[in-house]
Amino acid sequence: MRGLAMAERDARGRDTRWAADEALSEMYAVHWHSLVRLAWLLLHNQQVAEEVVQDAFVSMHSRWNGLAEPDKALAYLRRCVVNGSRSVLRHRAVEQRHLSTELTYSTHDHLAGPSAEEQALERTEGDALLVSLADLPRRQREVLTLRYYLDLSESQIADALDISPGSVKAHAHRGLAALREAMKETS
Repeated sequence: MRGLAMAERDARGRDTRWAADEALSEMYAVHWHSLVRLAWLLLHNQQVAEEVVQDAFVSMHSRWNGLAEPDKALAYLRRCVVNGSRSVLRHRAVEQRHLSTELTYSTHDHLAGPSAEEQALERTEGDALLVSLADLPRRQREVLTLRYYLDLSESQIADALDISPGSVKAHAHRGLAALREAMKETS
């Protein structure tokens, strides 16, 4: 029992569980809102964005002792949020394919179109830039969101998305060009 208690202490003699709790409490207070906004920009759903960020913090807590560089914990959290958002988007795509397959075989043709609620939401979300951003390929959308929303550098974006800085530049260039073209069409 004594060996276990010793194993749970860091180099300074502090209990590592409490070190994780303290660090994550501070990170939560400072970065919660910006991480939720990042997830919302990728998902367009507040509740799901909050769940993704919460899951990222839980994951960070369970892996705190294994972090090679705790000073890069925020980059790790951002990566968790982006990856969690990707998972949600993949799950949505599977659900949509399944739903469209079921609707194809449905005898209720009036259900094939979007609901009144969906139509109303589409009208209220008329911000052309957000719509155009959502139409971009996933990687371009992620790079532009991290760059212009969180004001991250190319190296920070590369770290968050686990891609090279050159890829960040290429995706940003292509994404901005596509947004410019889309905005010209809407005006």
